[in-house]
Amino acid sequence: MAPESGTAVSRTWRLRVSRWRPGDAHPHFDDFEVGVGADATLLDALRRVRSHHDRSLTLRYSCCHASCGTCGMRANGREVLACVTRLADLGPGPILVEPLGNARVEHDLVVDMRDLYVSLEPAGRPLVRQDSVLAGQDETAASPGFFRYEDCIECGLCLSACPVAATDPLYLGPAALAAAWRVTQEPRGGDPEPVLAWVDDEQGCWRCHASFECSEACPSGVDPAGATMALRRELTRRELGRLTRLGRRAR
Repeated sequence: MAPESGTAVSRTWRLRVSRWRPGDAHPHFDDFEVGVGADATLLDALRRVRSHHDRSLTLRYSCCHASCGTCGMRANGREVLACVTRLADLGPGPILVEPLGNARVEHDLVVDMRDLYVSLEPAGRPLVRQDSVLAGQDETAASPGFFRYEDCIECGLCLSACPVAATDPLYLGPAALAAAWRVTQEPRGGDPEPVLAWVDDEQGCWRCHASFECSEACPSGVDPAGATMALRRELTRRELGRLTRLGRRAR
């Protein structure tokens, strides 16, 4: 098929895309030959598949610049945001495209994200906070306040990459633990104790195997594994403090 008008095609890429819809016994793979530009992303290629090859292909995307997290999927076995993943960075061979792992597949590359969202609720992490003064700005100048969205974009890549979540459905998961550490760091006048009690559990921060796959997959630098280790240190520090106080009273 001819390339899109105005697009310089450097090569034709082969995508092997996972397909599944309700009623199918098992997923299968369809192959597509896609001609796109030298700097094309995986999302560009998948959109071209929808436009010129198979309009039934189902995928999810929105912002196209790594802010919304909706285009999370796996490419050649690793978690990516399709909108910022260049085809040229995925290797010379056929590109295997699959939905995120450790989540229920709804249709083709779309997974049900409700379990992830529900797992974040007990932390009560605020999504928006007032930011510090921007670099280079005069702090004395009268100006409106600046706000930024929380760095976690709730894309689910960390959960997909987590080897513990793959075998233990009761595990809180890296996104929830990162949210808990954020609230512990920034309680905003609230009491972080209930959140710490929530993660201080065999299915909470102590269940993590410290493989750091979640932090490797995170596109926003949240470092869920680092947050989990920080929760462990904080809980250990508090427990040692409690034991020390008990020892002093027993003397």
